[in-house]
Amino acid sequence: MELLIYAILLFAFAIIITIFVFLVKLILFIWKKLKPKGRAITFGTIGLIIAAVVVTNIAVRNYQNNLPIVSQRLDLRDYAPFTANTKAVFLEEESTLKLTENLPRLDGATALYPVYAAFVQVVYPERGYFGNNDGIVQCTTTGTAYERLLNGETDIIFVAGASEEHAQFARENGIELILTPIGKEAFVFFVNARNPVNGLTTAQIRDIYSGAITNWRDVGGRLRKILAFQRETNSGSQTAMISFMNGGRLMSPPKDSQNKVQSENPMEGMIAGVADYRNQGNAIGYSFLFFATEMAGNNQIKLLAIDGVEPTRENVANGTYPHADYFYAVSVKDSQNPNVAPFIEWILSEQGQKLIEKTGYTRVN
Repeated sequence: MELLIYAILLFAFAIIITIFVFLVKLILFIWKKLKPKGRAITFGTIGLIIAAVVVTNIAVRNYQNNLPIVSQRLDLRDYAPFTANTKAVFLEEESTLKLTENLPRLDGATALYPVYAAFVQVVYPERGYFGNNDGIVQCTTTGTAYERLLNGETDIIFVAGASEEHAQFARENGIELILTPIGKEAFVFFVNARNPVNGLTTAQIRDIYSGAITNWRDVGGRLRKILAFQRETNSGSQTAMISFMNGGRLMSPPKDSQNKVQSENPMEGMIAGVADYRNQGNAIGYSFLFFATEMAGNNQIKLLAIDGVEPTRENVANGTYPHADYFYAVSVKDSQNPNVAPFIEWILSEQGQKLIEKTGYTRVN
């Protein structure tokens, strides 16, 4: 079989050489027949064509170098409660729960900060919470939030399910975590907007992230190696990715040009990397629907349909999108703060669920 391939390649090379020699001879023949004036016109035309190609190439490169990419430093102040022009949503009516003392200390995932910032804006006393040293409302990311909860430094965290590492730490230290589902969100995969692939199957994505599929050509794309980004251990999206693999092997994350593991980037960094067509246009990444489209939205990436279903809020709500899961208000059993249980109960009420829906997530019920 290999000999046949080599023979075909050799034959094709011979044909190309023959055509090239013929064209050179034809050009020389025509050149000899031309008068001096004709030669000058021909030479000038060829020069203009070459110049046009060079200028066009420079213009395309400049365009690519100026493509907008999402900032790698997401500013959560845009969603801070009780601030002017905040993006955190409001209720149209008075809240049925108002807390004035024993305020539960809150922490959570970056993607869920807009949700619990809205809760604070409706239920807590009006004052500044963002960057306040009292630590009532913080956003330290999923992994750190779990650690702070397990160490008794906060009362409720808003996150995806616990990683095996955090669950094991809780068991070993006799801590019972209470995970209360409060909403649903789609786990999404995205590629550069110029990638011709618009959708993949669950099996294909698992094969990509296990290392079984390594080239976009194998899933209907161009002949380019797949760069499969990952997140850091214990992040919410990485925990979701491990769950997505359904017990299958997850390959080691790739390294960048400085030999740094790509998973060291924050979630918005992953989006920026996939959006950067000139350097990493062959990449694939993952996130959550609201974060990818609203908090760190970028028109240089596109979300992939999975198993033929688009990742939309409607498809999450109607249950057709295959990879939507709950997110939680997580507390510990026997919390010393008397307002933890009433606050979580209110989140599950019609008002709390309305805020989740208005923010851009799907209500739990």
